[in-house]
Amino acid sequence: MHQGYEALRGAAAWLDVSARGRIAATGRDRVRLFHNLTTNHIKDLTAGQGCYAFLLSPQGRIQADLYILAFEDRLLLGTEPETRERVLQHIRKYIIADDVTLTDLTGSLCELAVEGPRAAEVLAASGAPVPETPWGHVAWGDATVAAISATGQPGFRILAPAERKAELVGQLEGAGAQPASVEALRTVRIENGVPRYGEEISDTALPQETRQMHAVHFNKGCYLGQEIVERIRARGHVNKLLVRVRIDGTEPPASGAPLAAGEAQAGEIASAVFSPVEARVAALAWVRAPHARPGTELTVDGRAAAVA
Repeated sequence: MHQGYEALRGAAAWLDVSARGRIAATGRDRVRLFHNLTTNHIKDLTAGQGCYAFLLSPQGRIQADLYILAFEDRLLLGTEPETRERVLQHIRKYIIADDVTLTDLTGSLCELAVEGPRAAEVLAASGAPVPETPWGHVAWGDATVAAISATGQPGFRILAPAERKAELVGQLEGAGAQPASVEALRTVRIENGVPRYGEEISDTALPQETRQMHAVHFNKGCYLGQEIVERIRARGHVNKLLVRVRIDGTEPPASGAPLAAGEAQAGEIASAVFSPVEARVAALAWVRAPHARPGTELTVDGRAAAVA
């Protein structure tokens, strides 16, 4: 992990994330449908723009997260490997008289992540254009470069025909990008407090609990699950929150390990890693709202911890 981790932290690394799902939506009703099914403002997007959004159940629970990229003739959705089939089934359930066609492009497109402080330099040295706004994207021949990060570091995605993967990796490495492992990416994203659907976030979570509010537009009008989101906003709080926690020691506690605040049960660990940059354990945890303020002292497995 060492080389890839150092590159993500201080330079630039590449990672093959082609296992993620990629789905194209075409047809004249595609924007209206996705505006009505997701938590973000899809009608605001113009070609070259994008956003991050949740798909919710009618009860407001998160079924999947997506990046959505807008093109002149289609929307391109990206989702975690675990939720590709769920996303397809969920959306198809709501296509009734709509002119919308879904095409699963997962096998025909590769997806490479380029992340780290020097990621933009590496892209430019590879001859690629560099999108300037989050979720923005630009064409690079038959490929697309999008400003998307999985780790919380400066980051981009290259989406290209699958047969070009080896060629693109060669260009990135020639420009100075180091290969990074899934383990290195996971370590950096947890250090930076970036959750992943399928690990920290599941279909029991409500949007406000995740604190990923860049996925939610509160003035877009009605969408599936909106009533619950608005009710929570009106109430002003949720019972638990996903927060970063710093833990003394080098051994990560198991997922589900209980957190305590004095004698009170405070929550549980969602994921934890040893953080080389902090020389202690970094974790994401579901913590009851009264204990979720930064600096709150906690314990886990008999060790001191604190909300970051």
